[in-house]
Amino acid sequence: MELKSLLLDIKDRIATITINRPKALNAINKDVMSELDYLFSEGGLEFKSLSGIIITGSGDKAFIAGADITEFTDLDEKTGYDKSKAGHDVFNKIENCSVPVLAAINGFSLGGGNELAMACHIRICSDNAKFGQPEVNLGLTPGYGGTQRLIQYLGKGRAMQLLLTGDMIDAHEALNYGLVTHVTTLEELPLTALKILTKISRKGPEAIARTISCVNAYFDKGSDGYEMEMKSFGEALASAESTEGVQAFIEKRRPVFRK
Repeated sequence: MELKSLLLDIKDRIATITINRPKALNAINKDVMSELDYLFSEGGLEFKSLSGIIITGSGDKAFIAGADITEFTDLDEKTGYDKSKAGHDVFNKIENCSVPVLAAINGFSLGGGNELAMACHIRICSDNAKFGQPEVNLGLTPGYGGTQRLIQYLGKGRAMQLLLTGDMIDAHEALNYGLVTHVTTLEELPLTALKILTKISRKGPEAIARTISCVNAYFDKGSDGYEMEMKSFGEALASAESTEGVQAFIEKRRPVFRK
């Protein structure tokens, strides 16, 4: 698939996906969603060859300033539901990706953009970042998981206030609330993202994938996260990866998890 609205760069097992619609402040349109769906589906990125994925926006003003509202004018109840479901499906693929996905948030992270960021496993941001779910200002509700994921990171009270007021919070508030884990300068943001994923890349890839699944199970009402953890622990102990990790610890050397 030819990418028209995304840029893809892969170096040293880390893929960087850049939302490339700077004139529209990288707003999510049909092409962006379709191309993300392709990359995170079978036939897109080769996850086994990757140790991490970065999602960021082009320019220095916005990660993603929301969904492209011009695509909303002809929607009705049925097509609106379908559009929301398609977005949920794509963001669920990102959330359940076996490879760590990090959002490097470089500016506005609003509406659908913030929902995409929250679907990623880790979020870091530049000090000019702003976060919010302003859908109520348009008489809308979030459509890509905002009412569900924002609660996970901020708690019900803070999430409810942001969702109902449409207010924005800045980078340091987002850090204090737990929405992001690092705040840095715009210039240092790419390097910080790479440092985090490079550190993760030295760990066991199977263990990383299992850990992601176990953490996600906590928020899945249909899963027993404790049972999944016990199963994952048993599978990990029986793996060649664990054998290498334990032996390396005994021999006081760095384990070699990837050939």
